[in-house]
Amino acid sequence: MKNTLYLLMILVLSSFALPAETITISGKISNTEEKKIKIKGESFNKEIALKPDGSFSETFPISYSGSYTLSTKNNRASLYLAKGTKLNITADDANFNTSLAFSGNGSVENQYLVKKGQLVNTMLGNPQTFYSQDETTYVNKNKELKTAVLGLYNSTKFTDAGFKKNEQKSIDYFEQLLLLNYPAYHAHYAKKENFKPSESFPKLDTTLDMDSDNDFLFSNPYKQLIAARFNQKVSENSANLTEKELSDRILTEIKKIKSPNIKNSFLQNLGYQIRAGNTESEALYKEIMALSTDNKFKEDLTEKFNKIKGLIPGKPSPKFNYENYKGGQTSLDNLKGKFVYIDVWATWCGPCRQEIPFLQKVEEQYHGKNIEFVSISIDAKKDYDKWKKLVDEKKLGGIQLFADNDWSSQFIKEYGIESIPRFILVDPNGNIVTADAPRPSDPQLTELFTKQGVK
Repeated sequence: MKNTLYLLMILVLSSFALPAETITISGKISNTEEKKIKIKGESFNKEIALKPDGSFSETFPISYSGSYTLSTKNNRASLYLAKGTKLNITADDANFNTSLAFSGNGSVENQYLVKKGQLVNTMLGNPQTFYSQDETTYVNKNKELKTAVLGLYNSTKFTDAGFKKNEQKSIDYFEQLLLLNYPAYHAHYAKKENFKPSESFPKLDTTLDMDSDNDFLFSNPYKQLIAARFNQKVSENSANLTEKELSDRILTEIKKIKSPNIKNSFLQNLGYQIRAGNTESEALYKEIMALSTDNKFKEDLTEKFNKIKGLIPGKPSPKFNYENYKGGQTSLDNLKGKFVYIDVWATWCGPCRQEIPFLQKVEEQYHGKNIEFVSISIDAKKDYDKWKKLVDEKKLGGIQLFADNDWSSQFIKEYGIESIPRFILVDPNGNIVTADAPRPSDPQLTELFTKQGVK
């Protein structure tokens, strides 16, 4: 959750819609793992190959001025691109946040974003400490933070009038986002289940336009606000809804949205429900394809849908051959003759780690029976030592493997895995029993084992 919180706080950008413009970015990013960088925006993806020394120079069109993300394999940062941008970027990927620097047209706005990110990061400090504060202290800290950001804003001599106008609104959205976050985050970090703020706690501004294409392209806090309100609306009284009923409710609300970029964004989120194990995937796929105007997303969704159509019981499972914690390589073929229960996880994944005690109990219950338990970590290579340390500290059992290319590992891609934890059951012949098996904490798992003849 920590990484998510910092992304909410740091990635605060601005924009206003414009016709397509051609821009130029150049620079040098040293010590990258993959010798490439990616620039991502709304319905926009650009990959740039770096020269051996890390330098690059590219001219390309953008469809709007505003919020983009610059990323390497191991780091990411906010990026503001607009009409007239001719930006030079330098950074050391081994020390990315402190070395990132800009020059040229657009440098003032981008350097401001770096300084603002550093300011927010410093003032927020540890998320657990920040959100554990009592509400009076929290409200005061929120005001202090906004005052500090406004101080930076007012002392910066912006060169882009559109950025300056819209950034002021984004600062207000950021304040609203912190207020919105407090009840749930305080309950989590302060360990106060069902916490509710007092009547004196500041109320959210109910007059905000929650369907503004301009503000959506402009501000990350705005994106978080409308997503939270949308989720609150569709989640109300949803405890007893089936997956199809919930998807239908979400689609009904999406169809009411006027902003094409907001609509596309929510459709992308809904696309995660298209997965192996969801019997409504085909109907949902057709609905999303009819509503989305994002051609790249539709192309990717079609590729995923075609993959999961083949992930049905009885079909041969995609294979793996990964490094074993105990040494050497272990492949799915090595395990033929036994059922294989596969756990796809990562050290940074909270829900994954919550399943560990349950998985250990299941492993103990089925010790010596005709089943192998395989855990595949999709941690990044930079977290390899962290993975080994956690396996050792938690005394993780079963077969512990480290995937060769985290999310881009072939086994992960062939199963269409986009979120973790994910559990898979393969039979003794290497065929799929289910591509979306129950979690160890779910009593239905042992029922599935019994039904399949695990003994």
